[in-house]
Amino acid sequence: MRPFILVIFAALLAGCAAPLTQPPATPSPAPALTPTATTPPRLWLAPAVPLSLQQAARQSGLTLAENAAEAAFKIQPDPQGRAVWVYALAAAFPSLQDEASLEETQALFCEGGAPLLVSAETSAAMQTLFGCPPAASVQIVAPEALSDSLWANPAARAILPFEQIQPRMKILAVEGQSPLWKSFDLQSYPLQLAFSTAGLSVPLTNRDPQKLTTVVMTGVTALVRATAAKMEKNGSLYPGEKIRSWLQEADIAHISNEIPFAVDCPPPAPYQTRLIFCSDPKYIALLEDVGADVIELTGNHFEDWGKEATLHTLGMYRERGWPYFGGGSDLADSQKPALLERNGVKFAFIGCNPAGPQVAWARADGWPGAAPCDDFTWMETEIRRLTAEGYRVIATFQYFEYYSSDPRPWQMRDFRRMADAGAVIVSGSQAHYAQAMEFYGNAFVHYGLGNLFFDQMGYTNPSSGLRTNNTRREFLDRHVFYDGQYINTELLTAMLEDYAQPRPMTSEERQAFLEEYFLASGWRPE
Repeated sequence: MRPFILVIFAALLAGCAAPLTQPPATPSPAPALTPTATTPPRLWLAPAVPLSLQQAARQSGLTLAENAAEAAFKIQPDPQGRAVWVYALAAAFPSLQDEASLEETQALFCEGGAPLLVSAETSAAMQTLFGCPPAASVQIVAPEALSDSLWANPAARAILPFEQIQPRMKILAVEGQSPLWKSFDLQSYPLQLAFSTAGLSVPLTNRDPQKLTTVVMTGVTALVRATAAKMEKNGSLYPGEKIRSWLQEADIAHISNEIPFAVDCPPPAPYQTRLIFCSDPKYIALLEDVGADVIELTGNHFEDWGKEATLHTLGMYRERGWPYFGGGSDLADSQKPALLERNGVKFAFIGCNPAGPQVAWARADGWPGAAPCDDFTWMETEIRRLTAEGYRVIATFQYFEYYSSDPRPWQMRDFRRMADAGAVIVSGSQAHYAQAMEFYGNAFVHYGLGNLFFDQMGYTNPSSGLRTNNTRREFLDRHVFYDGQYINTELLTAMLEDYAQPRPMTSEERQAFLEEYFLASGWRPE
């Protein structure tokens, strides 16, 4: 039977075959290997993609591709990309340079000169942004080593993504814009790069203005003597006219007002020698105008005009919704921190007065005044508690007065104790003569900022008889927080004029002032 079956099978095959005159059929194309069908989707990250954006993209769970051709999803520089990354030009903190042009910045990367420090990712990003390969003087440095590397070579500069800014850096404005500023204009800022997002759920920027919070700390305010006389002549707002924008722009503007407001305060006497002070209540308009947010009361003169004036002053602050600290209606009130919240960040201000005199201190028996520092334990305990509760603590002192830039060893010991307890900023509010500063652990410590609104146009050293105008020089410290973390400090500098009115320093004045104080702080200015 087998031969018969084979014949029939062959005949069937022949009947199914196409005629020899018909062209062969075109073979059907093979099915495409789509990511959803046969291979897992892959993600390609261009070398220019910053680390934080890479980390966010990896959360998608996609497998990383070795090259763009293998990837269904790509994150890469793209002029039409939705994610916009902001970069900063940085130096070591004690740099005397404040700004640079785009041309200067691009030349550092493309042509060389002073060492320029960048991470591998930032180097690739700048090649895209500037359209050139890096010069031989461009050095690849890991992001976590950038700050130390800048300090090791003060002439060096760095370009880094905004999220990598650290406190010990100085951020230079480029084309008149700094990403640390509240007034920052992204549209006119040149150090930015757009990236495609491949439809993934990733951040669209590394600088969200809603997460940026600034606190401006100031020195002595005493609206008395010649300052008050100038206010009578030129109006209550006169002292703040030249620098009000620095304070108004801040999320929190700090004022250390040493003097009580008294309804029976006599007219100001410019040459008053008796150191018992008060201010006309109408002068509070100045504090309103500059945008005061929190009031420090650690001053030696807060109780000068008696209990009634002190309590009246506290009432004026409460009426305006201004929290106060470092002083109060009694001992317990004086030791309470001032608590504020801005942009989701909790701040606590706490301060005390170790210098006295004793009559200026608040007491447990209901006597108002400044918080005493006879025992620092309570303040350290409060700082630790507040830090554990998620507050960013700013500690201040009305310390002993020294008419020189160098802090004393015991002063450094006391200020550092507050940093060891957890304060991120420790600030001296007492200094009529500005003092040095330091980075200590994770904190910025400034031992004295100088005057803000006070009439000291000069000072004669009683021991030497030499007169100096150094009491005219002022620091206002702008501390920058991003997403709840302290990231930087900008030193604003002013010069007192007309016994009442600070103005921004000229470029020459600022350079000389900063150089002197960086040296006094033990730093090498560049």
